[in-house]
Amino acid sequence: MTRTATCIYHFLVLCWYIFLNYYISPEREDLQKSKIFVNGGRWKYLTLLNLFVFLTFWMLFLYDRELIFPKALDAIFPVWLNHAMHTSIFPFSLVEIILRPHCYPSKKKGLTLLAVASLAYIGRVLWIYSETSTWVYPVFAKLSPVGLAAFFSLSYVFTAGIYIFGEKLNHWKWGDMRQPRKKRK
Repeated sequence: MTRTATCIYHFLVLCWYIFLNYYISPEREDLQKSKIFVNGGRWKYLTLLNLFVFLTFWMLFLYDRELIFPKALDAIFPVWLNHAMHTSIFPFSLVEIILRPHCYPSKKKGLTLLAVASLAYIGRVLWIYSETSTWVYPVFAKLSPVGLAAFFSLSYVFTAGIYIFGEKLNHWKWGDMRQPRKKRK
């Protein structure tokens, strides 16, 4: 795909993301949305921070939707919006792999940065709970402290697996795109 077409595609995906953020913004007149976004605002949900939540969301949803997206939210978030937030990232990610090669850092550096981002998000979730005594996602209320630690740890392992799988797909499509290491003098 040409550079222009790739830029247009990225611009359209950005517009889609901006539209979703605007659409789900709490409005002062909409009391239902205002109640949902209390205690951390819309930024408490991983969906708004990073749309790559496809597998985790749908696995929990199919197991017991009340753990991740209670049925009461259907009245506030239409089905199309749920799919826009939790499904559309999958085809977008696949197209991204096909569109252009990505230069991955070393595994150690990539997984370390992923761990830092994961810890930052976990810290945010725990901070919201400490300030409000409510969990961002209902599944966390069902877990003991050990269960939470296991959930967060397994989530990182799962995310790291997805990262490595993406790296393998990129390598399969484009070959080795690692930046050569600089030699120290």
